[in-house]
Amino acid sequence: MPGIDESLLEAMRLPGARGASLVDWISGLALGAVGEAPGGDWEATAAETAELGRHVAESGSLAAAGTAGGTVEPGKEPPVEDLITTTGDAYHLLRFVSTPFDSTVFLHLWLDRNDGNLALARIRLAEMADRLVLG
Repeated sequence: MPGIDESLLEAMRLPGARGASLVDWISGLALGAVGEAPGGDWEATAAETAELGRHVAESGSLAAAGTAGGTVEPGKEPPVEDLITTTGDAYHLLRFVSTPFDSTVFLHLWLDRNDGNLALARIRLAEMADRLVLG
């Protein structure tokens, strides 16, 4: 089972990948990062995407049917699977990772819009999130 570095390197092998990171959306810290950072700074990117991820993950209206107000309990699936943001030249894919302890991390993939395949990236990032070992 791959750890953080192996998972991020695997993400970078996707067509059009420009950068990838694992972010804790509670602290706003990047737990690992490879490739280019959007805006040139992984710390700033992690803090900004963490705020977005936290807002979406804690949103009761975006939670799956039957979940309690979007809260994340230890060992439970996050209420949102992923979040896609598009810009004129890129996609930002945030894939929430379920962990046995608190599920407050997500994988962030920055994908070139011309060279990337969003559907493939979404599938592969979901597979990576399921195999990721944190500890």
